[in-house]
Amino acid sequence: MEGRDSLSSINGDFGFGGATDRRFAFSRQSSFQQPHTPIDIPTHAHHHHYWSAPDDKASAWVQTPSLSFFLFSLFRNVRSGHRYMKRLFLMISLNVAYSTAELLIGLFSGRVGLVSDAVHLTFGCGLLTFSLFVMSASRKKADQEYTYGYKRLEVLSAFTNALFLLFMSFSLAVEALHAFIQDESEHKHYLIVSAVTNLFVNLVGVWFFRNYARINLAYRNAEDMNHHSVFLHVLADSIRSAGLILASWLLSIGVQNAEVLCLGLVSVAVFMLVLPLFKATGGILLQMAPPSIPTSALNKCLRQISAREDVLEVSQARFWELVPGHVVGSLVVQVKKGINNRPILEFVHGLYHDLGVQDLTVQTDDA
Repeated sequence: MEGRDSLSSINGDFGFGGATDRRFAFSRQSSFQQPHTPIDIPTHAHHHHYWSAPDDKASAWVQTPSLSFFLFSLFRNVRSGHRYMKRLFLMISLNVAYSTAELLIGLFSGRVGLVSDAVHLTFGCGLLTFSLFVMSASRKKADQEYTYGYKRLEVLSAFTNALFLLFMSFSLAVEALHAFIQDESEHKHYLIVSAVTNLFVNLVGVWFFRNYARINLAYRNAEDMNHHSVFLHVLADSIRSAGLILASWLLSIGVQNAEVLCLGLVSVAVFMLVLPLFKATGGILLQMAPPSIPTSALNKCLRQISAREDVLEVSQARFWELVPGHVVGSLVVQVKKGINNRPILEFVHGLYHDLGVQDLTVQTDDA
């Protein structure tokens, strides 16, 4: 009795409506034997890990982080991380070294084209560094503030890369239009050396992430989505460099409008490559219906629940993907007064469990 009063007090403090409000949470387990016993506070299957500082000195160090501490932590996580983290770190190092050298050469020689390309590479390195940081941060366990964990950072990183590549596609199209308007006889051919070097560096990255060399990749988890975005990033840069090399060569042999043609083709290719990733990541961030579960299957489950004699109405059915491979759902079931809710909850949980819904929250209301 004391435990029940305590739970009712907690429900009232958090706005769950006190003893009259009944919300039940279920989580999918690796082996499903029987439904979980319903409780009053929604819970999740994973364990919560709460951080506590071992002493005051360590607490002060954590509360006032510095750039050196951040870089040291990132490097330590890279060393202890998986092979893709180490490969991405090596690729970023190569790009930083090359872009720095290109920037210095462009500044001392007064060639604006080299400086512009170095700035583009630097911005790309920043996005790749963000992807590396996300690979490290997403390994943290769920805590009191982020109860679902940090895995969705991988989706955000992939969306950021996709958005950058779409912007690059648009900028290449504008550059092609500008080349069509201006006199191509003034085109500078010295950029071919820069493009060849950049192509070589990016091909190293393509080789590192070759396992994700597909456009419409079936994402099993959030890591797949982030790794695929890194692959598309370096692949798009490789295509851009190859297009500049081809345009410079065609211009050198006197082909008219070669730069317009090559840049236009590169722009279309990059757009087509990145569009599926942009749609997938945007859909998850906007919490669209999970593509892994057909809408017809979800509607069939709702009809089966509504067809029960002890159920009056099913409303507010919402299902979305937290990350690829992790489907979350919630719905409200209005039942007849005086009906035992447990058989209804077992039936509802069994239906959506078979569909692949990992976390389901059901609220029952009496008529």
